[in-house]
Amino acid sequence: MFFQGRFRALTVAVGICSCGMQPWMAEAQQVSYEHATPAQLAGIAKDNSRHFGDDPDDGGPIATGLSSSLDPAAVGVAIRKVGDWQLARSEEYFDRIWTWSVLYSGFMAASDSLGDAKYRDAMEAMGKKYDWQLRSHLPDADDQSVAQTYLELYFLKKDAAMIAPTRAELDALLAAPHVSKKPGKPISWWWCDALFMAPPVWSRMYAATGDKKYITYLDEEWAKTSDLLYDKQEHLYARDADYLTKTEANGKKMFWSRGNGWVMGGIVRTLEYLPKDDPARAKYVTQLKEMAARVAALQGPDGLWRAGMLDPGNYSEPEVSGSALFTYALAWGINEGLLDGKVYRPVIAKAWAGMLKHVYADGRLGCIQQTGAEPAPFKPTASYTYGVGAFLMAGSEIRRMGGAPAGAKGHKHS
Repeated sequence: MFFQGRFRALTVAVGICSCGMQPWMAEAQQVSYEHATPAQLAGIAKDNSRHFGDDPDDGGPIATGLSSSLDPAAVGVAIRKVGDWQLARSEEYFDRIWTWSVLYSGFMAASDSLGDAKYRDAMEAMGKKYDWQLRSHLPDADDQSVAQTYLELYFLKKDAAMIAPTRAELDALLAAPHVSKKPGKPISWWWCDALFMAPPVWSRMYAATGDKKYITYLDEEWAKTSDLLYDKQEHLYARDADYLTKTEANGKKMFWSRGNGWVMGGIVRTLEYLPKDDPARAKYVTQLKEMAARVAALQGPDGLWRAGMLDPGNYSEPEVSGSALFTYALAWGINEGLLDGKVYRPVIAKAWAGMLKHVYADGRLGCIQQTGAEPAPFKPTASYTYGVGAFLMAGSEIRRMGGAPAGAKGHKHS
């Protein structure tokens, strides 16, 4: 199995110090990296050095005061605990890369849901710090993603300066060849993660301007990605074309849970602002329904999903970022009348209860895989910004499902 078998010490390679730890704890943490490759270990170290998160040997005790009830008040307690911990430890490192932008989307959702401006104010300060600019010229999907927050703030403030740089970049992309800047990739959104990062920006820009050229581009580019990566039999997405033929240890196709979570989250965040008369709208809804049914059927006994969706027995830990994105999309679908609450509410309840078992006493949210493109080893303590953002979005939609107000999100078309 991926994480099981006889322990092979990697203490030098990963810098593990078991000083002060109980023997069982040292073994449990070390086993998580038993089969990690040098490249994977280097990726973890890089993520940690860029303050995306960390994976200490000991995260402390698991929180005991959280209720798994879907009552809005109980869910709000968990949102605040995790959100406050993340904001306090990461605000000084805020950047515009996608790993942060997903957290920002979670903070915006939390402020809307809780009626607390604290997180939103931090987002406005971040936007002002960067003069509302994106990370690059002719940005790829990852570098577009921070504009989701810029646009949501614009809907509340109606300050055109908040979205002017983004609009200029999207217009430049419309005028440029619709291909990736990455060599050998003939389409713009060549990896499935891109469907979370970019399309919600384009639908929000349409909502801000009323110009359907942004929707036309969105629909055309999404269709290219879907045609390439969506498995119409499995109702899941390959991460990119390189994964169309990759398989798990059990011989089944490799479908990465976070990658599919990105897609489902991207669908609902796009639909939020997509015009009701858009000819492609029905396709997004159909794909959401198909993926929801497939994902629900693959839910683990603990309520969560493993990194490799079709070979869960090969992974010892659940993966919280993908699980949170699934939960978010399912709850949104119920709230918008697109998914049957009788079918999916139990799935959501089980997933939320499962995620709360990975919240530590100080507010750390664990079991989040580091950045990557496929299932990989990680520690139970591993916590990264984008996974927290997904958790905050999931919790906010669960609160809305329970009758909590959605907050002032601006002009919508759903």
